[in-house]
Amino acid sequence: MSPVSHGTSERRDGDHWLLHIAPHVAHAYETVWQALTTPEGLHGWLAEAETLERHLGGAVTLHWPDPDTRASGQVTAWDVERVAEYTFPVHGRMRFHLEPLGTDSTLIRFTAELHGDGSYALDRLAGWHDHFLLLEDYLEGHPVYWPTWTPSRRTALRTEYAAQLQPH
Repeated sequence: MSPVSHGTSERRDGDHWLLHIAPHVAHAYETVWQALTTPEGLHGWLAEAETLERHLGGAVTLHWPDPDTRASGQVTAWDVERVAEYTFPVHGRMRFHLEPLGTDSTLIRFTAELHGDGSYALDRLAGWHDHFLLLEDYLEGHPVYWPTWTPSRRTALRTEYAAQLQPH
């Protein structure tokens, strides 16, 4: 079983979706904050932060190697060590809300807001789940080595989500 609980998707009007994942990681929120809000941290599990102005209204450009994609957007929420939100015209909004649980554990309440059909939302849900597994690896001292990364786990997660979300 995956150490990251399966996320959920919620369809809003038409092609508007909200995705939710709430991973609980065994690391202090200060450590998790750095992983979510610094170029070094983001590169270890999500994407290269070519630009990251760490304040409300700041510019952000992320480069994903899977596939080779760049997205430029804006920091749309910033509450130091609590909330970071990045919004991109193409990829939508991604919000990380941290809740410390004691001194060495953190709950991340993650929400992605995006537009696309159900298949696209399913792809993104599996993708975010995979990224949170990569985050756990990064926090344990094992950042992803992007030149050898493959989408095999993401593909398997997508199959799991498709089966879970199908009517029975």
